[in-house]
Amino acid sequence: MKRKQKKYTAFKNVVIFPGTVETLIARAHEYVENYQYDLANSSFEEALKYTEGDEVTLSVYAYSLYETKSFEKAKKVCEELLSIGPTMYLEVMELYLTICMQLKQYKQVESIISSLLEEGAIPQEQIDKFERLKDINSNIADNVKKQEDIIASVNEIDEDLFQLEKFLSLPPNRQLTLVHELTTMNIRPIVQQLKAIIENEETHPFIKSIVLILLVEQQVDVNIKISKFEQEKYVNPTVLELPTKMPQFIAVSKIIIEKLEKEPSTLEMVEYLLSKHAIVTYPFEWLHYETEDVAISYIDLVRAMFGSVQEMDYELVEFLQILEKLTELQEV
Repeated sequence: MKRKQKKYTAFKNVVIFPGTVETLIARAHEYVENYQYDLANSSFEEALKYTEGDEVTLSVYAYSLYETKSFEKAKKVCEELLSIGPTMYLEVMELYLTICMQLKQYKQVESIISSLLEEGAIPQEQIDKFERLKDINSNIADNVKKQEDIIASVNEIDEDLFQLEKFLSLPPNRQLTLVHELTTMNIRPIVQQLKAIIENEETHPFIKSIVLILLVEQQVDVNIKISKFEQEKYVNPTVLELPTKMPQFIAVSKIIIEKLEKEPSTLEMVEYLLSKHAIVTYPFEWLHYETEDVAISYIDLVRAMFGSVQEMDYELVEFLQILEKLTELQEV
């Protein structure tokens, strides 16, 4: 007696046994009924690899995708469903429009509803529903536009304030505030003004550094001549490291950590001063002073602040005190 052979279907070199697709779809429906939408989506996706979805399958799949906020996928499934002219056309269209609103495609929603109304494609008893949907869409679009306008106005740079003469006429504290306000904005429209501020001899050294850091953070490609502490160099923010990434800062910091391993309070204060002063001297670091001398002098300075009298390099410590005054926007 011959053994009965099981029939199967070959789909793109994958063997599909009878009932596999039906089982996947049935399982997907069951998942949806139990609000397990992620599992349902996986089953639908697997099943639809091997079969063209019918109206019911695609409708439930689109709804399940919507529930998991997979709006782009849900939109595509709705478009496929609408192309076959489903029996529940208006219900599918309502879901489609809702998905478009979630995707912030407000103009598309407005256009579709207007066309449906003009073409008389909506039954009389459902016109009010689609009119309400159109109004909701319009209100949301208006609110989004207002919010975008508010954000744009808040983030709009007052370019006049950064004109060199106007900027330098302001007190240093006000200058610093204005520069800090630029951190969340695109500064490229005022790059030339910022360049002029950095290059001007009258600009406070600390302000020069803060503006330069801003350009580095936004990777602005511009050549700048910067001078301070009788030093001068040309820099380009796109290839310049931030102050705490500069080589001497890293070396000084390492020495300080090693020497103050058992003095956490002193270490904390030294690191605080080091970070502040690295900004003032940026991008020159500690000028001609040797790295180890700088590290030891910071330790001596802080210990002196804590009341410890000791021998120190007074010239270098005096320089560090000057840097401290400059971080407070004082003139020296």
